[in-house]
Amino acid sequence: MVPLLALLAACGGGAQSAELTGTVLDPPFEVSSTPLVGTDGEPFSLTDDTDKDLTLVFFGYTNCPDICGQVMATLAGTLTRFDEEQKERLDVVFVTTDPARDDEAVTQDYVEAFDPSIIGLTGDLDDIVEVGESLAVGIDKGDKLPSGGYDVTHGTRVYAVDADDESPMMWDHDVSQAQLAGDVLTLLDQG
Repeated sequence: MVPLLALLAACGGGAQSAELTGTVLDPPFEVSSTPLVGTDGEPFSLTDDTDKDLTLVFFGYTNCPDICGQVMATLAGTLTRFDEEQKERLDVVFVTTDPARDDEAVTQDYVEAFDPSIIGLTGDLDDIVEVGESLAVGIDKGDKLPSGGYDVTHGTRVYAVDADDESPMMWDHDVSQAQLAGDVLTLLDQG
């Protein structure tokens, strides 16, 4: 992983680079190993169960009225830009921030609607908050809406998790498929 770290170090802490669109995290976030729950009901940890060169992680919820669908569409569209060999080196993970409504079945249906290869995670809200905090994602159940539902506060960024279980880079919600794909390919080439 030294080449990736060297590339990221050359980009500067928290700054954007001409080579990379995302924001480099210097130092990188250390990802919590707390297991969440996969759509198959089995424990799934972002550190122990992601053994590919790179994992893209997004925290959101299925009832989100705007940002989540946009980011998930970007992630799904980005996956279409890779060949099979590149896809074999990459995981994409959606973590719900609303486990009260997003059980395993709901989460599975949601991720499959975007791309069946996306891994969906739910679990205990306290565990989700702990994992989110390790990536500086604030998660909070919001106020009740007139419709009877409620909003959920969550992050809007996509995080890269590398093979060292650290997050060296993140992208804002408005990153394009082309920008994200270009950065991912650069990171994979350096990994």
